[in-house]
Amino acid sequence: MPPPRSGHPEPPGKLRAGRPAVDGTRSDVAVRAAAARLIDLSHSIHAEPELAFEEFRSVAKTVEPLAERGFRIETGIAELPTAFRASFGSGELTVALCAEYDALPGLGHACGHNIIAASAVGAALGLAELADELGLTVQVLGTPAEESGGGKVLMLERGAFDDVAMAMMVHPGPTDIVGAHSLALADLEIVFHGQEAHASAAPERGRNAGDAVTVAQVAIGLLRQHIRPGQQLHGIVGNGGVAPNIVPGRAELLYYLRAVDSASLDELMQRASACFEAGALATGCTHEIRTLAPTYTELTPDPALLCAYREQIADLGRVPIAPELEAQRPLGSTDMGNVTNVIPGIHPVIGIDAEGAVTHQPGFAAASINASADRAVVDGALALARTAVAIARDDVHRDRLLQRLNDRRTFGE
Repeated sequence: MPPPRSGHPEPPGKLRAGRPAVDGTRSDVAVRAAAARLIDLSHSIHAEPELAFEEFRSVAKTVEPLAERGFRIETGIAELPTAFRASFGSGELTVALCAEYDALPGLGHACGHNIIAASAVGAALGLAELADELGLTVQVLGTPAEESGGGKVLMLERGAFDDVAMAMMVHPGPTDIVGAHSLALADLEIVFHGQEAHASAAPERGRNAGDAVTVAQVAIGLLRQHIRPGQQLHGIVGNGGVAPNIVPGRAELLYYLRAVDSASLDELMQRASACFEAGALATGCTHEIRTLAPTYTELTPDPALLCAYREQIADLGRVPIAPELEAQRPLGSTDMGNVTNVIPGIHPVIGIDAEGAVTHQPGFAAASINASADRAVVDGALALARTAVAIARDDVHRDRLLQRLNDRRTFGE
């Protein structure tokens, strides 16, 4: 087993002994020089939304400015056609900027993934200016299917993050949150199998899978009074039958289960499974529970990276919510949680003016290309690049990250 992690490493400060001071403003200059290109990239991805694992146009758009800067481009990594790695430099400390670019069905970029992709590209372009001096390998990892499909989980399992010492991204939201919290998530399909029959002439010969759905939904509704704080259940009927005069022989539910951490999610899964079983038992049906995507774990951001990012985002004139209030603003769920449970990383929220809309609403999709969103692209790129520079220049945290990477290679995590 790897040695225990330090829960609260000291914040970055002292420069690495023997490492010359680096003019970090060169990174800022590169990001600002690319600002118009980054905003165009954000708007272009937004204009052509693509769903999970279908983001071919978005990938082509995202890698283009990186290829022009001399990044080495690998597409289709981790056996995923819309995943990519763009690399620059050959230093021992590998920094990964995670780019998301999938959209939501019917809502387009109502989660602002166009901003995420553009800010990751901008941060990488900035860090490329300092890669040699700081001993960095700069990577942009194109991570498909965050909304549904768990692209980062698959990439993590298939080795795409094996050489990464720290992983970062920013996600847009209605306000700035540095230490963002997320919930563990299970994505389920529950299929009930009954027996078709004529609903009028021979209903006694049927076993109603639609009724099984109804009983299960009632049981879930009653369960909600007794679940723990932070646990959530929400779902829809994916299929309830084909015609009123046919007893449904097949019906399905689509459900998300969420909880504050993986242990709580396991407990909720057991209780919800009993509700689904009750629907089948009460109606004489059978049922099966299928996991549609990898389970997402909760975010566990690295304290030192959070400290560095908080300082940089404040220097850019942003005012994030107080740390003691962060736990009151869970983001939903993200596959970046799985990454931060293995690799030191952060997933802060960068605020945009959405005029009262929140993510997964049409108003947030519209806001994701307004002036505040364009500012978020540039500020996010600057803050991520500056955070990487601060950590890379700090001997304590640089060595800590490299030791964690070595421990992963030696012991596995």
